[in-house]
Amino acid sequence: MITVENLTKSFRSTTGAVVALDDINLDVRAGVIAGVVGPSGSGKSTLARVLALRERPDSGVFRLDGLNTAALDQRSFRAARARIGLVPAGDSLLPQRTAAGNIALPLEQVGMEGPRRRERVGKLLDLIGLTDKAATYPDQLTAGQRQRIAIARALVGEPTVVLADDPTSGLDATGAAGVLAVLDRARGELGTTVLVTTSDATVVRKIADDVAVLEDGRVIEQGRLLELVANQDSQVARSVLPAIETTAPGDADVVLVGFASIGALLPEAGSRFGIDIAVAGGGVTKIGETPVARFRLGITGDRVDAALGWLTERGAYVQRALTGPRAVAAASAA
Repeated sequence: MITVENLTKSFRSTTGAVVALDDINLDVRAGVIAGVVGPSGSGKSTLARVLALRERPDSGVFRLDGLNTAALDQRSFRAARARIGLVPAGDSLLPQRTAAGNIALPLEQVGMEGPRRRERVGKLLDLIGLTDKAATYPDQLTAGQRQRIAIARALVGEPTVVLADDPTSGLDATGAAGVLAVLDRARGELGTTVLVTTSDATVVRKIADDVAVLEDGRVIEQGRLLELVANQDSQVARSVLPAIETTAPGDADVVLVGFASIGALLPEAGSRFGIDIAVAGGGVTKIGETPVARFRLGITGDRVDAALGWLTERGAYVQRALTGPRAVAAASAA
C-alpha cells in the first residue's frame, strides 16, 4: 500500500526553483496496477523516482505499508528501498552484459550466491517470455524485449512494488503489448503492486485498475478506473472512452459497463417502454478485460424519461442533453 500526503518536490534552475510535484496526495492499493497519466513535464518521472526512494521530497509524507519512509533510519531505509523495484524511462540495460547478466546485476550487488542467482534469473526470463534470449546482448534485442528485460531486473529482488516510468514510450504496438503483458503477469503471478507512469491513456485503459491524472505537478483526478469512466465529464472518461462527435437537443449519452449491459439493456428498454432508440454516435472499447460502451442515443416516444430512469437503476450511466445550455445528469451507480 502506497500513501502519499502533501508531497512536494522542487529543483533549482538558473531562473529559480522549479516545482515538479506540488502538494501531491495519492493512494495506491496493494496488489493492483495503478496508472499515473499526464503529459510530458507533468512530474511523472519525478514522482516515480521519489516513490522509488531515489529522490527525497522537499516536504510531505510517503508511506509504504504504513511506514513513514522519511522517519526510517539508514538500515530501515535501505530495506524499504529494496522492496521497491524501478523500471527507468528509456533504455537502461548495460550493453556489455547479456540479458541474463542484466537481470542478475542487483543480485550480484547484494552478494547472492551463483546457484540461487541463476535460479531466480531463470524464473524471471520465463515470466517475461525470453528464456531463449538469456545469452543475447541488448543490441541484438528489440526495444520491446529490452524493456521486458528491464522489468525482470526490477523484479529480481522480489519487491512488493514495481514503478515503471513510461515503459511503452517509443515502442511499436507489438513491443508495447509485450511490456504491458509482463506487467500484468507480475501482478497476477507474483502479487506485485505495479505503478505505471505514462503519457499514453491507452496504457491505462489496457491494464490499470486505478488511475490518477497528473497535470503541472498536481493530481487533478484519481480513483478506480471503471468508476471514473462512468462520469462522462471526467478527464479520464474523455481520454479513454470512444469520442462522440454528433449532438442534438434531446439526445442522451449512455455509458454501459459489461457484456450483459451492452448486449441487453437498450433493446429491453425500447421494448419495455415502447420507445425508439437509435445510436447516433460513440462505440465500444475495453477497460482491461471489461467492455465499456459510450453511446449517443436519439430516443423518441412518450416514456423516454421513464426508460432512462430504468436504465440508470440497472447500472447504466445516463446524461441527458436538454434544449438549453443546462444539462441534467442522471448518472449513478447500480
